[in-house]
Amino acid sequence: MRNKIELLSPAGDMERLKMSLAYGADAVYLAGNDFGMRAFAGNFTPDEMGQAVTLCHSYGASVHVTCNTMPRNDEVARLPEWLEYLQDLGVDAVILADVGVLSLLKRYAPRVKAHISTQASISNYQAASAWYDLGASRVILARELSLEEITELRAKTPRELEIEAFVHGAMCVSYSGRCLLSNYMTGRDANRGACAQPCRYKYALVEEKRPGEYFPIGEDEGGAFILNSRDMCMIDHIPELMAAGLDSLKIEGRAKSAYYAAIVTAAYRHAIDAAAAGKPLEPVWREEVEKVSHRHYSTGFYFGQPGQYTADARYIRDWQVVAVVTACDAAGNATLSLRNKFSTGDELELVGPDVAATPFVAGEMTDADGFPLTQPRTPQMVFHMKLPRQVPPLSLIRACRENS
Repeated sequence: MRNKIELLSPAGDMERLKMSLAYGADAVYLAGNDFGMRAFAGNFTPDEMGQAVTLCHSYGASVHVTCNTMPRNDEVARLPEWLEYLQDLGVDAVILADVGVLSLLKRYAPRVKAHISTQASISNYQAASAWYDLGASRVILARELSLEEITELRAKTPRELEIEAFVHGAMCVSYSGRCLLSNYMTGRDANRGACAQPCRYKYALVEEKRPGEYFPIGEDEGGAFILNSRDMCMIDHIPELMAAGLDSLKIEGRAKSAYYAAIVTAAYRHAIDAAAAGKPLEPVWREEVEKVSHRHYSTGFYFGQPGQYTADARYIRDWQVVAVVTACDAAGNATLSLRNKFSTGDELELVGPDVAATPFVAGEMTDADGFPLTQPRTPQMVFHMKLPRQVPPLSLIRACRENS
């Protein structure tokens, strides 16, 4: 079993970047305002990109920038300047899916590593080796591969070629995201980062001569979400992923919340560290992936077909962040920033970087001027509260409440 494997976490904006780093990511992937596959994430301006690289490197973490859309002519014309800029900033790798982008990267940013995106649908060892021959240092595998196929691919590709695979997050009903359904139905191109997720819609049949008369698809009277994919969760199988020879485990979610980035990163950080030490994962960390917004989980295609969840496309959201810790002394006296209102006497949970979930009851609070509070209400307001223990900044206070 390999003892060194990278945990790669999402960073949709600066807040999510800080959370991923604080909660244990070895590397992050993010995007500028163009060329990335999550057009509706916050993303990073050129100035913010420089700040992001500096921050990541201060943590000893790598920065992977996505340029994995399928660019049109006008976009290709703008790429050389962008790639040169990324190299000047010290970006470690560019994630790309187009062979033309790879050739531009080699010409204009030769010091930046080329990682081939899951958008390229790499599903066999010959494709992986061919990308390596073209200059790629890493391939990100298609999500429809089994663990057995990954093991064979690793054995039949150059040892210098790194292999990355998704282990957690949303799945696409199409081949690794190469889908035209969104473009056809809404004009928003999934291959250029603007997917409207029509696979999550509820569909019914309409017979040509009976307009307005809907026939449900499926056996239940409510119809069916026939294209709705389950989310992937491989946290129970980290030792098998290591044994297969993977170099990097990737968490999906650049468009998801800072809370999601923090909690899922922490859970997989502890899972990887436990597996590397030959120990089982403590249940308190396994439970964390159930406390973020998610659809019904599966193990993806690693052990066979994941199956579709056709009852609905809703997220399971049972927890809500109520405050973020900005400072805390040795006695647990904390300064916090409000996210959602709560009251004295509410049952809460404290979690943070390397801080396992700790239940407690909200006690006395004061506002920024020291006046008593029973219910902080204004978003982002600063207030004070005693916590059950000392915790680092960016620790989170959450409440168990349905949040859909």
